[in-house]
Amino acid sequence: QVQLVESGGGLVQPGGSLRLSCAASGFSFFIARMGWYRQAPGKQRELVATITSSDSSNYADSAKGRFVISRDNAKNTVYLQMNSLKPEDTAVYYCNTYPSRFAWGQGTQVTVSS
Repeated sequence: QVQLVESGGGLVQPGGSLRLSCAASGFSFFIARMGWYRQAPGKQRELVATITSSDSSNYADSAKGRFVISRDNAKNTVYLQMNSLKPEDTAVYYCNTYPSRFAWGQGTQVTVSS
């Protein structure tokens, strides 16, 4: 049974940082290309960043230079370090494979507000 459990979200002021974690289980994580996605209120879910099994990463234009995706295959966990956060980063953040193959987890809420 596949599980994707996101954590690490919260309320942060503009310019602040957060580190999201996603614990994955039930599939071959170490060979999977993983992605972080987000969905803001009233908007469609969008891809934020991806990382391959060999640690090659790609970012949406909105995340370039501010976010860093990483993974720990020993822990079946993918991370998203988010710096210089902006109000427009407010969303529920999810992880999944890329392309997404599994049911979405509950996500973790990130709110950027003063």
